[in-house]
Amino acid sequence: MPHDDRVYLEHIRDAILRVEQYTEGIDQSEFKRQILIQDGVIRQIEIIGEAVKRLSSSYCSSHPDTPWQDIARMRDKLIHGYFGVDIEKVWLTVKDDLPPLKAEVLSSLSAA
Repeated sequence: MPHDDRVYLEHIRDAILRVEQYTEGIDQSEFKRQILIQDGVIRQIEIIGEAVKRLSSSYCSSHPDTPWQDIARMRDKLIHGYFGVDIEKVWLTVKDDLPPLKAEVLSSLSAA
């Protein structure tokens, strides 16, 4: 694995771990009430999306089951659509999308 890919995967891993820390022990209704937690989670998802954009095309091609373009697009929507952020979609991303991404990233890092 190229050095750069490893660095970006580490950034993704670290951002996911922060999201897990920020959302530990809260449910969706609490997440909707906690603007500070929302802001922290959104920032980490932006970091994940930016790191994904920098992964090599060979890495992304070798992991076709991961929706790399969707992850990058979500980052763009969060960065450029700050007045229209769908907090429910952010929560679903945290609960449904980040766990398999974390597993993929951890697997890649341990194999390198």
